[in-house]
Amino acid sequence: MKLRLPAMLAVAATAALLCSTAMAQSNDTLAKIKSSGVIQIGGRESQIPFSYKPNGGGDPVGFTTDICLKIVDAIKAKLAMPNLEVRYTMLTSTNRIPLLTNGTVDLDCATTTNTVDRQKQVAFAPSHFVTSITAAVKKSSGINSFADMNGKTVSAVSGSTSIALLRAQRKTLEVKEIYAKDTADGFLMMASDRAVAYVLDDVQLAGFIATAPNPGEFKILTGESLRQEPYGIMYRKDDPAFKDVVDGTVTELMKSGAIEQIYAKWFLKPIPPTNANLNFPMTDAIKDIYRNPNSNGV
Repeated sequence: MKLRLPAMLAVAATAALLCSTAMAQSNDTLAKIKSSGVIQIGGRESQIPFSYKPNGGGDPVGFTTDICLKIVDAIKAKLAMPNLEVRYTMLTSTNRIPLLTNGTVDLDCATTTNTVDRQKQVAFAPSHFVTSITAAVKKSSGINSFADMNGKTVSAVSGSTSIALLRAQRKTLEVKEIYAKDTADGFLMMASDRAVAYVLDDVQLAGFIATAPNPGEFKILTGESLRQEPYGIMYRKDDPAFKDVVDGTVTELMKSGAIEQIYAKWFLKPIPPTNANLNFPMTDAIKDIYRNPNSNGV
């Protein structure tokens, strides 16, 4: 069937309108959320105590999850949508940025390090944690420093900053790297002796050790750090309205002192599923970012 010119023009105009609406929403997360009635949050399976599934199922819980739910509350208020639906997508270190930038998720709520390189692709909320990159080993391994790993096999998470930091040490440290699919897999590689050490953020290592069946078998290398790294909640770039809500909410949590209560809940008290206590008081670096909120990358 042939369309007359007016009909053809109407079809073209409708298509152009739909296209322009889609393009506008790709740079306007609040409009996307308003239209769909859903906010999409990226979580993790096993990043204790930031974002994890305590019983292997259900929605993730954790320190970063709680902060993101405060952002959700602010969005509900701004959009006058008290019944806004929250949906979670479990992400990995390798797919988190692609699934954020393509609109699958609106917030990445876990342990992503804010780096200058990543800032070219995404935006970060003010950092909510600062960690040190170090290693966990078995106490029986005889490893007491990074130098003791020379010539041995070390596990790290694929797509993590730990790999680049390890490679930067190659003038003084030669190790064989094996790559884990996620943080839990990396710890298992070390615990099952496929690697002598697991390089990761100190607080996540503390979480895995505290919740292991045999926590007394492991230790974290103290006084050994490849770098301090800030964690930030990721969202899409070039979206000023969404940035105002996200950054404003996180900053207010810090300025009001409310974040200290959330911190205590996850780092200084028993947490599910085993009621282990990480006993991880705020470091000076963490206290400083709460006094002076910023989105500086490394």
